[in-house]
Amino acid sequence: MNSFNFVLLGDTTIASELGKKGTSSDITIYDRKTNDKIISYCFPNTYPEKLQPLLQSIAMSNYAIINISKLDSFLGEQLIAIDIFGIKNGFIIYGYEIDVEKVRNIMKNTGLSSFQILDSLEQLKNSIAEMKSKAETETETDLEVKGDESLQPPKASIVVDHVFDVKGVGTVVLGTVKQGEIKTYDELVLNPSNKTVVIKSIQMHDDPVNISKKNSRVGLAIKGASAKDISRGDVITSPGFAKIATADFQLKFIKNPYFKEEISETQNYMMSVGLQIRTVKIKVMPDSILSISFEKPLAFVKKDLCILFKPDSKGMRIMGHGTME
Repeated sequence: MNSFNFVLLGDTTIASELGKKGTSSDITIYDRKTNDKIISYCFPNTYPEKLQPLLQSIAMSNYAIINISKLDSFLGEQLIAIDIFGIKNGFIIYGYEIDVEKVRNIMKNTGLSSFQILDSLEQLKNSIAEMKSKAETETETDLEVKGDESLQPPKASIVVDHVFDVKGVGTVVLGTVKQGEIKTYDELVLNPSNKTVVIKSIQMHDDPVNISKKNSRVGLAIKGASAKDISRGDVITSPGFAKIATADFQLKFIKNPYFKEEISETQNYMMSVGLQIRTVKIKVMPDSILSISFEKPLAFVKKDLCILFKPDSKGMRIMGHGTME
């Protein structure tokens, strides 16, 4: 069963035409199951007032749908966010009042130039139905080679987006398998709290399964941690796979050219890694290196994307990005 995780941006009223409503908080998720696909659509409810759920919704996704009803600065911010996250596969549909040539001109100099521009919701549905998973079309090196040893299974990583207690079941987390695969009874580690947890059961689209692979959206019943011990953005991984950043962290920074403000060492900013959000202070160092200070530990896997932003900026809020090392 192949999984496709879309972020839906722009006019999100089409969500009910694409799937059935599921979990809803500041992020809402719709999904649909066909014979060979489980398709999820998520979107931020509180954007543009808040930038955080936009970044988190994109971080949960592998593909994007942009339903353009107007050309404004918020559309620009969403396109830049998708570009920074490196999502290069998706669809654009637009309202009758939108000049499609303007849309093409906006897209052509970005990483979104490969997105398909469609005329209607029916075209979108048909195009999604015809999609093949990346696993079918790409060669991915998800296996590790250690000297002369045989190939080893890839390390597992699941990013949590919602958590709650279920009577008679216990702690249930919802999230996405970002790397590797997971099985029932796997003993994993909840990060950054470093708690050992065991997967009691796995569900995909309300169906029980014994194994889930990369890109699958899952519901996990776990033991070893209660709901109050877990926050959105926590990372459940194979033992020793996650790293924990504390106190001061150095980042090679790529500034967003559309963010015009200077970075101040006295200003509070925000940092997003996966679905984790932290308030930070920044010290600018030579060679585009930033020294970032934050109080609460942060979990990451090597090469995770880090985005810095200023939530109260009057214009562009995304400052730039870097890679966690």
